Amino acid sequence: MKLLTMLMLSISLTYASSEASTGVIPDLTFTWVGISALIIFIIAYYFVATEEKYHIDKAKPALFAGTFMFILIAVYYALNGLNMDLVHTQAQHLILEIAEIFFFLFVAMTYIETLIHMNLFEKLKYTLVSKGYNYRKLFWITGLLAFFISPIADNLTTALILSTVLITIERQNKYFLVPGAINIVVAANAGGAWSPFGDITTLMAWTSGKGDFTDFLFLFPASIGGYLVTAYLLSRFVPKTKPSFDATQEKVPELMQGAGIVAGLGVFTIASAVISHQALHLPAMWGMMFGLAVLKLFQYRLKKKYNSTLNIFESMSKIENNTLLFFFGILASVGALYFLGWLALASVVYDPSVLGATWSNICVGFLSAIVDNVPVMSAILKANPVMGVEQWLLVTLTAGVGGSLISFGSAAGVGVMGKLPGIYTFSSHMKYAWTIFIGYAISVGIWFVQFEILGLYIKR
Repeated sequence: MKLLTMLMLSISLTYASSEASTGVIPDLTFTWVGISALIIFIIAYYFVATEEKYHIDKAKPALFAGTFMFILIAVYYALNGLNMDLVHTQAQHLILEIAEIFFFLFVAMTYIETLIHMNLFEKLKYTLVSKGYNYRKLFWITGLLAFFISPIADNLTTALILSTVLITIERQNKYFLVPGAINIVVAANAGGAWSPFGDITTLMAWTSGKGDFTDFLFLFPASIGGYLVTAYLLSRFVPKTKPSFDATQEKVPELMQGAGIVAGLGVFTIASAVISHQALHLPAMWGMMFGLAVLKLFQYRLKKKYNSTLNIFESMSKIENNTLLFFFGILASVGALYFLGWLALASVVYDPSVLGATWSNICVGFLSAIVDNVPVMSAILKANPVMGVEQWLLVTLTAGVGGSLISFGSAAGVGVMGKLPGIYTFSSHMKYAWTIFIGYAISVGIWFVQFEILGLYIKR
């Protein structure tokens, strides 16, 4: 151990002397700070994965790891006389990236809590359950809604909305809730994979010029094919019994005044986010915050005209802050690993002499599940391996769909974990992970037949 410690110190000093006076970011992967950061991330990941066992909220280890790793990096730079401006610049870029996602989620969650307060989801639950649908039919309805709403809205917002519907239908029966939650996560991620607006990773690939708008639409067969296989397998575990419902005892929920308009404003807010990003070149969260401002103005009108009790700040107070802090910690952790040089290794595996593009992109799905699909896609885009359009579509597909393999591998999964605490957990998800893996393999198989065997749609 002493020899190993001396070796690591020697390597770190070598890096320090060669990079101290330059503006180039040094590769610190095998220095003591690089190895320490990787170990910290693995330990934090372990506690996130075993949240149910140790009863430690997933936000705590994630937030600790993300902040502590960057402190270690700053200490290393200071001790070795490296350019501290590099740390400062990287932290600024990371804060901007986190803030965009943080405020996007903040507004989406505020709208959902507002609609809950206005009884919209109770009304939807009453409509579905009063029709006499059993749990299995409700499973398919919520899943298909998630798949086809996600391309228009986005996978996270869709998952939050449909999981809210799920928990209002049933609060106790885990035989329905767990497969139903997994179904919504898989559907939202699969639905978002074939639309440039449906997932952050798809949006990143499109805006980076890796394919035309219509190219991504050709991922629809692979997306829906894999989802339907997973949904069918999951549905076999859902009971055919019906939720307890007595029309003579159940009171028909009454919507608060203006609930329909608030729902419409939610759609308007998503459209504002898309327009802000695509047409105005502003961050997507800018359009979301504008939608929040419009919602506040509409609340003022309701108060003046109908003396409404709606309070948007009260809705904000009910947001799952642990979900937001978890995202902060995870993105900070991955940002630190990227800054140290670990994620830059992605460009190596794309070499034909190693794995090549196809197998590397397939493996991206598994890496996305472990780390998170957004930073993984960001790392690949920065590495920018030479690939055709069909390969960029494959990595878009695998990064989006592969995030479903683990409960917190995607924004949709993390959001649903926050909505169903103690029910939809890492362990409950992994119990059915094999169904998702089969669907993932089917999606990749459809892509292979479509693009590699038949050579359809894409101009070579």
